[in-house]
Amino acid sequence: MKVLVVNNMAPFVSGGAESMAAHLKTNLEIAGHEAEVLRIPFQWEPATRIPSQMLMARSFELQNVDHVIALKFPAYLIPHPRKSLWLVHQYRQAYDLYDAGHTNLPEGQMGIDLRILIRNADNECFRGARRIFAISDVTQKRLKHYNGFSSEVLRAPINDPEIFTGGPSKGYIFAGGRVNAAKRQHLLLEAMANTSKEVRLVIAGPPDSADDAARLQEIAERLGVQDRVRLDLRFMTRTEYADYLNGAAAVASLPFDEESFSYVAMEAATAKKALISTTDSGGVLGLAKNRTTGWVAEPHADALAEAMSAVYADQKRTREFGLAAKARWLSHNINWPTTVQALLS
Repeated sequence: MKVLVVNNMAPFVSGGAESMAAHLKTNLEIAGHEAEVLRIPFQWEPATRIPSQMLMARSFELQNVDHVIALKFPAYLIPHPRKSLWLVHQYRQAYDLYDAGHTNLPEGQMGIDLRILIRNADNECFRGARRIFAISDVTQKRLKHYNGFSSEVLRAPINDPEIFTGGPSKGYIFAGGRVNAAKRQHLLLEAMANTSKEVRLVIAGPPDSADDAARLQEIAERLGVQDRVRLDLRFMTRTEYADYLNGAAAVASLPFDEESFSYVAMEAATAKKALISTTDSGGVLGLAKNRTTGWVAEPHADALAEAMSAVYADQKRTREFGLAAKARWLSHNINWPTTVQALLS
């Protein structure tokens, strides 16, 4: 079967969804299919350009493709008679983030019209899909609440689990992956001012913008914690990233209302590392359980400082939390062969 994986792209920005698409292609090929990834450019600023990009996606005519697996808005609007959705997320600024007041849609009637346009296009797409899978309970519930469509949760497997072997702690808390305001690495830096002095923090990964990097550097300097913090803000190889994670005392993943378990949390659990997250981190809380697999704190500096200090206060307990995180991850029995079979069924 010839299978096309359809995803968005923002030039020089790469994260979990891009990695997921690449590994899906690889595992489709392992299963004996021909596979390619089609990445459709999407620029969400200014929001007034979104309709033309939706139209572009809907104007594609795919030839010589047996099955489409589409991941994100607006790429999933691409027409095909045999299309399955593996929903990473919709355009949340027209849904829950709109309701929360965190939208980039313009104020007034123009914003209302854009929201209606996006939701109507989504509903038409969902009605025509062969099957709809959601990568998490959070995504599934959002789809049902706003659009009225049911879906099946199909969680993304971890990529290259063999490199997350774990290992002895080198004495730092690790926060890895893309750096931006939604991933909230800045909260960890703010907490450092109130932790015990033995706490060390490594934040490593590519910033989405120069402003994202500058913000972290400014906080570290303003709070005077540079001597206990390492900011390695760049794109790094998987080996470099895994070395950081395998040497951590604990791993922090505290995005706002994450759709999935988050790759950082899944990789940490695979490496038997205790997790630090926050009460509003959404899907991450499927793995991060307070005082079971790590610490789940309120999303502010004082509460996070207490959690980060606790990593060092009882290191035996921290290691036990890491083992519990590994057991919880394995209990979900998430793997690529089962995932590929479901997506093509």
